Amino acid sequence: MKGKFVVFEGCEGVGKSRQIKLLEEYLINNGIKYYLTREPGGTDISEQIRNIILDGKNVAMADECEALLYAAARVQLIKEELAPRLNRGELIFCDRYVDSSLAYQGKARGLGYDFVKKINSYAFENFMPDLTVFLKLSPEDAFKRKGGADGADRVELSGMEFHKKVYEGYLEIAAENPDRFAVIDASGAKEETHAKIVAALKAKGII
Repeated sequence: MKGKFVVFEGCEGVGKSRQIKLLEEYLINNGIKYYLTREPGGTDISEQIRNIILDGKNVAMADECEALLYAAARVQLIKEELAPRLNRGELIFCDRYVDSSLAYQGKARGLGYDFVKKINSYAFENFMPDLTVFLKLSPEDAFKRKGGADGADRVELSGMEFHKKVYEGYLEIAAENPDRFAVIDASGAKEETHAKIVAALKAKGII
């Protein structure tokens, strides 16, 4: 790939949206061109799939169905946006990607990492991030910062034990992929976390 691909990961309420906004301001102020997207979503079809996944009324959704819907939304995003833009040499930032599926469905839902890698083989074999920025903050502290779970978000309502497993999954994945992961302590002030992210991007040669 000619371009650069950076992903932001973390538990619910860790402050990804805030940090992405701060990074956008930094990139704009420094004249750095970029493309920002999110998962699940980023295309019309992927956004429709997102609505199904997160709809709090879909409590009967099977774990395997959830994992496959994420994988389907991901392939659509790759085909429509990621692959063409990376081939053109663009810099892409994405709010969540395959590591979310590993942590949420593979670890917390108990489907296993191998199952997640199998159904996401197209992404794992062809479009992996140059850098995954993991905002490290426990789910207890993250939800406290966030003010509790979103009552309309099916995934957020999965319970604290589920989110603890998500956090454990992220730590395991980061430990297994030290060259790809930048683990950022997100417990401090937002400006402090932002500075650490910028430093990590520079160290990796992204910006």
